[in-house]
Amino acid sequence: MKSDLIVVAGAGGFIGGHLVRHFLEQGYTHVRAVDRKPLDQWYQHFELADNRQLDLSLRESCYEAAAGAIDFYNLAADMGGMGFIEKNKALCMLSVQINTHCLLAARALGVKRYFFSSSACVYAAGRQLSADVVPLKESDAYPAMPEDGYGWEKLFSERMCRHFSEDFGLTTRVARFHNVYGPHGTYKGGREKAPAAICRKVIEAKLSGRHEIEIWGDGEQTRSFMYIDDCIHGSRMIMDSDLIEPINLGSAQLVTINQLVDIAEAIAGIRLRRVYDLSAPKGVRGRNSDNTLIKTLLGWEPGIRLEDGLEKTYAWIYDQMAGAQKQPGLLAVPSLVG
Repeated sequence: MKSDLIVVAGAGGFIGGHLVRHFLEQGYTHVRAVDRKPLDQWYQHFELADNRQLDLSLRESCYEAAAGAIDFYNLAADMGGMGFIEKNKALCMLSVQINTHCLLAARALGVKRYFFSSSACVYAAGRQLSADVVPLKESDAYPAMPEDGYGWEKLFSERMCRHFSEDFGLTTRVARFHNVYGPHGTYKGGREKAPAAICRKVIEAKLSGRHEIEIWGDGEQTRSFMYIDDCIHGSRMIMDSDLIEPINLGSAQLVTINQLVDIAEAIAGIRLRRVYDLSAPKGVRGRNSDNTLIKTLLGWEPGIRLEDGLEKTYAWIYDQMAGAQKQPGLLAVPSLVG
């Protein structure tokens, strides 16, 4: 019911902020938004939400966050793009405290449904050695050999959700996100993912007149990228379903990083000289989402084209960067109050 209390953990982040916006726009009247960052550092925040600054790695904070909740969405984690997770494995692993304490609170306080945002990084690296990758299906997570650090934490937390469901009767849902992108997220500072980083670099080249772009690796590594609107819609569908096993939530539109740059250049209306940094973090050689299961069970899959989603993302990042350039003291990623 729209009067039920919905909790969004990680609400000050990219996906969490969009999820809070979605619930408020859909007429939900009790939305609790929780993040450890000060409110003025949230990517989006809304006066209509119950906004709380809480460190969810602490048990007592999770109990405060979950009190009275019907649905609990756990999107909180210490994470970022490949440049971050390859260099901060311990920090990524410590996110296990967040999910563990949130699960304990959800069980103790009678939360009806619990959503955990997992990642395609749970999949074994040995299945992702070729740019012409076979799309990853859910069963490919085992035998386990996920991305070191971040992937292991996500896979362990998936198991925690499973066993809380089996042993304690807590209804849990797990979605394996594949490279989510869109406006109102990180685009600089080291935690940004490839679409935002490429948009930023193309915009920097356009604004500076220095028509050159640095690309990590040789540009032929492949990925699929899911626009934020598909992520939010899919997360709601999964939470409202009767699925008990983890499921992929990602686009099946596979592109190389060079093709991603092509799209960004077309949006910007420029062509850039490409400089390849072969020593930079590159991640796996290829990764794509097998959407057979979600199409079979839910009759849907993410369908927003990369070309369309990246155009909206580029426009938002351009506005932030152009505004900051005109007013050097302006915060590049403002909090929104709605």
